[in-house]
Amino acid sequence: MNSKAPGFDDLVAAIERAHAALADQAAKAVNVSLTLRNWMIGHYIQTYEQSGADRARYGERLLDTLAQRLQQGGLKRVEARELRRFRQFYLAYPQIRETLSPESGSQLFPPAIRQTLSAQWPVADMREASPESSMAEVPSLPPANAGRLLLKRLSFSHFAELLQCAEPLQRAFYETEALRGNWSVRELKRQIASQYFERCGLSTDKATLAKLAQAGAEPASRRDLIRDPYVFEFLGLQPREVMSEGQLEDALLDKLQDFLLELGHGFCFEARQKRLLIGGEHFFVDLVFYHRILKCHVLIELKNDAFKHEHLGQLNSYVGYYQKHEMAEGDQPPVGILLCTRKNEELVEYALAGMSNQLFVSRYQVQLPGKDEIAAFLHKAVEELGHE
Repeated sequence: MNSKAPGFDDLVAAIERAHAALADQAAKAVNVSLTLRNWMIGHYIQTYEQSGADRARYGERLLDTLAQRLQQGGLKRVEARELRRFRQFYLAYPQIRETLSPESGSQLFPPAIRQTLSAQWPVADMREASPESSMAEVPSLPPANAGRLLLKRLSFSHFAELLQCAEPLQRAFYETEALRGNWSVRELKRQIASQYFERCGLSTDKATLAKLAQAGAEPASRRDLIRDPYVFEFLGLQPREVMSEGQLEDALLDKLQDFLLELGHGFCFEARQKRLLIGGEHFFVDLVFYHRILKCHVLIELKNDAFKHEHLGQLNSYVGYYQKHEMAEGDQPPVGILLCTRKNEELVEYALAGMSNQLFVSRYQVQLPGKDEIAAFLHKAVEELGHE
């Protein structure tokens, strides 16, 4: 006997299932393509640096020159610092090579591109991680079939966070836990910031610690992949189509830059995303002004989230760097301004480098905008951007 004919509710359910399944497949396909593209860029850069015919002509200017050329061609997210990240990504994840090999059956790239990867890297087998599995010990480096599994389950924004882990073992730990818990990028950042790896190493009951960590973890969703700022740039979406966190921050910085210059208090614009080399790592200050009345640099950091103590520590590091390396004769110590916002909550903090001179402090209090004034501007700017 035939089963009952489908009703209207069955029709709705079938369409919803098809939509969810194919939308998920589309989001993952875009993410995999983006991640592979970034890995390939890193591969090409590394290969050129090692054996490029005219590499000596560019020397240390290679990435800056390459970024400029690529941007002229219309590519997005190819600033020099991103190119450095892509090269680091390639070096840190050799196992991704297997996904481009003929044996992998990958159809994402034409043969001409796959053939640029001539030698196969040795890879082992990697079991699918499952949320139900328990971690009894700090894991060793993941054996891989890793390329396919990591590409399938993690976005490039996940990889960008993982690359900040200096030790391969630490990075492998967070890879494993992110796969087990299907962590969002925000959750991965939170777990790294809470030193989960270090706490696990010191814990005598690692299984219980792992269960507690996973129990409260924020899972990733298809929406997270679609809203990823790297994906926006990869697909060529415009800011008015989708406003990513990075684009919102850029728009706020534009308004902040104009706001300070319009105050007429002596602000002279000097740099945007000023690169600092500290301890072998590159850091970037959002806005740098020179105040001609106070005769000091003013560094501004904008954080598009709620205040965290590490934000102030980061700004203090920048202020200290400027005091040591950028002060000219006759300059006063630099000033740092930290702006934090999450929805309608604003916080403004000033970081002062060695300001023991009371006269200067008094002038500073008069010449720089007050916390309430900046907070009011920030609140208004966020509202305006939300209605554009």
